Amino acid sequence: MRQGSIPGAHGRVRSLGLLGDPVLHAPCAEVTDFGPQLAGLVEDLFATMYAAHGVGLAANQVGEVLRVFVYDCPDDEDERHLGHVVNPRLVETGGVVVRGPEGCLSLPGLEAGTERYDEAVVTGFTVTGEPVTVRGTGFFARCLQHECDHLEGRIYADRLTGRRHRKLMRQVARASWHR
Repeated sequence: MRQGSIPGAHGRVRSLGLLGDPVLHAPCAEVTDFGPQLAGLVEDLFATMYAAHGVGLAANQVGEVLRVFVYDCPDDEDERHLGHVVNPRLVETGGVVVRGPEGCLSLPGLEAGTERYDEAVVTGFTVTGEPVTVRGTGFFARCLQHECDHLEGRIYADRLTGRRHRKLMRQVARASWHR
C-alpha cells in the first residue's frame, strides 16, 4: 500500500461468509502472485473489516481461499496495531492461556469465552512480497491466532467444547442471520 494512504479507502465492501459457509472450513492456498489483484484484495479486506466494525478479517471470510488477513486491533495496553500478512504462519505462542470473550464477523453479534495464548508471533509477507514478522500480546495476540485459524479452515467455535460449544450453537440457531 502507498505510504500515507488509509487502508481500505480504495477497496470495495464485500459480502461476509457466515457460519455454515463451506469456504470457512477450507484450508487456504498460498499466495503466489504478489501483483495488483492481491493489492486489491487487501484493500477490499480492509474496507469490509471497517464496514463490519471488526478488528481482523481473513480472505476466506469474503470467499477468497487465499492465505491473507488484515488487522486493525489494539493490544491490552490500547496500542493500535494496523497491517496485513500474506502467507502467514503462526510460528510462536506463549505466555499464559487466557479464556476471554471472542467474536467473529462470520458469527455476527455472538461471542464465547475462548482460550488463547496471550503472546503470539506471526511471520509472512507484505502485499509487495517483503518479509514481515508481527508480534502480539493480549487482545492483539488473540486476533493473530484467530485470523491464522481462519486460514487453516477453523473458526473459534471449533475450539469450544462442552457447555460453551452447546450454548454458542443454541445462540447461532436463534440468530437472525442463520440459514
